[in-house]
Amino acid sequence: MKFALIFVSVLVGCLGLADYVMKTFPNPPCWCWSAGQDRVPAPAPQPKLIEDAVPGSYGTEVDWNNPQHIIPLDYNQEQGKRIFYQQCVWCHSDTTPAGPSNRSNVTPTPPLMNDGAVFNGMSDLSLRQAIALGGRASGHSAMMPPYGKSLTQGEILDLIAYMRAIAVPAYDQSSARRLRNRRRKPL
Repeated sequence: MKFALIFVSVLVGCLGLADYVMKTFPNPPCWCWSAGQDRVPAPAPQPKLIEDAVPGSYGTEVDWNNPQHIIPLDYNQEQGKRIFYQQCVWCHSDTTPAGPSNRSNVTPTPPLMNDGAVFNGMSDLSLRQAIALGGRASGHSAMMPPYGKSLTQGEILDLIAYMRAIAVPAYDQSSARRLRNRRRKPL
């Protein structure tokens, strides 16, 4: 009987203390949270990139060489951007969402994805082959793996559309054709 009386009095005391804490603190802290963890931080301010986009565009990309220039992307280019940031950013960019890229550790150093001096002279077919079959099979670096089994043909075309959109110098299909033809002519 004495034990039950002590148990009930301790229980009532704990409930009274819990009631006091609930009235005192609007959001009572949990013993497992660190200080301030119960507060939701305000969202970080985001740049208003979409306002600079052309009406009807699906997304944007900040020009890697000029952060003040915003590149509007159509639907396929936006899908290519998604694939780039999932598969290619690790070797074809200087920075990744996780920090520095692996580009400096690869020999030969892969070109940046926006390097128009390298990619503008390549046809869509040769880019498709390089992406699908890998570097070794297409006459490029053996370090580039083949993506033909992990990406569909449509995804590869979207990736090429994204590459063409962000190219510096800008991609011009007619000048790229002239450059390819000039390379084929014997000296």
